[in-house]
Amino acid sequence: MKYKKILFLNLTLILLLILSSCSLPGLETNVKSDGIIVASGNMTERQVLSEIVVQMIEYYMPEQKPGLINNLGSSMLIFQSIEREDANIGGGMYTGTSLTGELGMDVTTDPKEAFNMVINGYSEKFNMVWFPSYGFENTYAFMTSRKFAEENNIEKVSDLEKLKDTLRVGVDTTWIDRDGDGYDSFQELYGFEFEHITPMEIGLVYDAINSEKMHVALGYSTDGRINAYDLVLLKDDLHLFPPYDCSAVITKNLLRVYPELETIILKLEGEIDSETMQKLNRLSDEMKIEPNIVARDFLKEHNYFEDKNPIPLSEREEYIDIIKDVLPLQGGN
Repeated sequence: MKYKKILFLNLTLILLLILSSCSLPGLETNVKSDGIIVASGNMTERQVLSEIVVQMIEYYMPEQKPGLINNLGSSMLIFQSIEREDANIGGGMYTGTSLTGELGMDVTTDPKEAFNMVINGYSEKFNMVWFPSYGFENTYAFMTSRKFAEENNIEKVSDLEKLKDTLRVGVDTTWIDRDGDGYDSFQELYGFEFEHITPMEIGLVYDAINSEKMHVALGYSTDGRINAYDLVLLKDDLHLFPPYDCSAVITKNLLRVYPELETIILKLEGEIDSETMQKLNRLSDEMKIEPNIVARDFLKEHNYFEDKNPIPLSEREEYIDIIKDVLPLQGGN
């Protein structure tokens, strides 16, 4: 009996320690003590971007020790970690995902409209600032081998109509029945269907093109295998897919405490295009280099963008109302 009681107490102590460690994602810092905590995801892209953000902060604010919460499985989980104050920065958030997800708004295919909707929605509903894009979007994209594209003079999705009866097309399994931008919407918008279309796991479509088992595939526009296999992305000329431009998100409370974060994050604006993101993803996914090393090498290569002097948000028309309640504590900048 005494043994069971001791065992029970030990198990209870272990459980409490586990729960305590879960509530301290930054270990040495936490949000309530003015700590800086970056929320990341479970896909390589978000992990690399979040490491870039963390290391930029460490470089320009050496007195700070930013924390990092990794392996959150979705945009909603990243958002919720910030909303409940486990974190205060989202390292990589996507306009189309957040627009229909946490904001619950109707989808739009206009990138500028989507951007304005998320920055206003995040400000009004969640008291957060959605920053300008890193310079790329990660969306669904039809793709083919460079050889096939050149032989058949294919540059955009509409060009596939002339080959629709002979093409072997591999697509993400979930896309077939997807609402809004799935196969039904594709047929309605582009006006044709494929005679030979095969649903498959998203991770297999790139190899299917590379091995010539498929002529065309539907994948993600920043996957590292696009660069590795020299695949060609076809232009979505009729705008089936909504924009998924990627940005960092920061709480207004954090910007009030550390206004210098605005300039640090803005230095990354437009510096990571789709091809660059593909290469960074490939380094981690294909070459098995840890995301923190990929981020470090990228930032060192660009000297942490020291020479870049970005335009403050206060001087941008779309942000004037967004940050007016942050400005007073920024010294009236």
